[in-house]
Amino acid sequence: KKFLMCLITALLTVIVWNLPSSFFDIDGLTIVQQRVIAIFVMAVLLWITEAIPAWATSITIIFILLFCVSDSSFSFFQGTEDQYGTMLDHVGVMACFADPTIILFLGGFILAIAATKSGLDVLMARILMKPFGQKSEYVLLGFLLITGVFSMFISNTATAAMMLTFLTPVFKALPANGKGRIALTMAIPVGANLGGMGTPIGTPPNVFALKYLNDPAGLNTGITFSHWMMVMVPLVIILLIIAWRLILHFFPFTQKTIKIEIAGEVSHNWRTVVVAITFLLTIFLWIKGKDLFGINANTVAMLPIAVFAFCGVITAKDLQEIDWSVIWMVAGGFALGNAMNGTGLAENAIKSIPFGAWNPVVILVIACLICYLLSNFISNTATAALLVPILAVVCKGMGENLGMIGGTVTILVGIAVAASAAMSLPISTPPNAIAFSTGLIKQNDMLKVGVSVGVITLIIGISMLIVIGKLGLF
Repeated sequence: KKFLMCLITALLTVIVWNLPSSFFDIDGLTIVQQRVIAIFVMAVLLWITEAIPAWATSITIIFILLFCVSDSSFSFFQGTEDQYGTMLDHVGVMACFADPTIILFLGGFILAIAATKSGLDVLMARILMKPFGQKSEYVLLGFLLITGVFSMFISNTATAAMMLTFLTPVFKALPANGKGRIALTMAIPVGANLGGMGTPIGTPPNVFALKYLNDPAGLNTGITFSHWMMVMVPLVIILLIIAWRLILHFFPFTQKTIKIEIAGEVSHNWRTVVVAITFLLTIFLWIKGKDLFGINANTVAMLPIAVFAFCGVITAKDLQEIDWSVIWMVAGGFALGNAMNGTGLAENAIKSIPFGAWNPVVILVIACLICYLLSNFISNTATAALLVPILAVVCKGMGENLGMIGGTVTILVGIAVAASAAMSLPISTPPNAIAFSTGLIKQNDMLKVGVSVGVITLIIGISMLIVIGKLGLF
């Protein structure tokens, strides 16, 4: 089946590649720009069908861009600018691997590995759980909020795996036939998915949105790490509290109290102190660095990488734990967006399609619904990689018309929110898959909570973004 999908994808890509340019009805469409459209079609089909792994699709995109569309491509693919149009700068394509936003994301991965290795995550979990006592419903709230907080700075997959480890001894104290186990298990993916919205590094869709919002050659909105958190953290807290009440409604506890004992060792040495200080300093600089010292979040991300490497906290073996497949996926998405802008395709599309006459509310709602539906079935990173570059072009073409919904930020951050809201199925997100693999919850349980929380997230999240955008707070 996968081989057949690859063949169909290859055939459709070749067809689009060789269609008459008049077919696309885009004024001034060049040969190079048509090739980019064909590559985009290939990316859509491969990411949606998952005929090959999502990260492999990203590598394929970069490979084809370099070999067929760049100024370093095969000579028979090149010609004069009058004949073929502007070729992509091959250095720019390769630079997608080390884009400043990817370094920001990498810094988050390194922090997570160091926190786990030193036992700092266990210590933080113990301290944070204490205020919630032993009453079952408050223990549930505690796990939701703590998972959400961890997920803002640590990958949601790692957060879900870690928090479920903490829950293992708790399950032994709960009745096997009660719904308390289901409630606590569901709290982990819900907390991880919602918490990821809180910071720019919380989840890959946030990274995509921030990249295009802050692109100096594009929208150049200048949103900082602290701006993002100022808006999104209150939203996350509101959604986590709503999710808490929904989970309790669907899966009430029969046992009124639970004793929490979080197992795990904390390393008592100087390296743990280095990790703790670096962790706090990095977060402080992410939040206040731009305002106080003029350094941006991307630059700050090099602090933990350099400190942990220099002090031996992180070794070469530890680097293998980084989810490089996600890094490759993000790089592929950036390369696709770079191709649309670098070849002039985005500009031609803006001129040919009257985006300015479209209703911004309709575009926002349709875009978020498409993102939500796709993200339930394919990787939210792949969904963002497809939709964000297109919507960045649409937003640029609509100009001041977006004022009625709060501006460009509302649409692009709305896409990130919609991607995180998609948590209806075990395949929707890695935290869902991890929770489902415990065998404690059924697909129907996940569907009830996932759809309820997801729809509420879309409604509240988008409404809040519109209001905040209009007030000029983002």
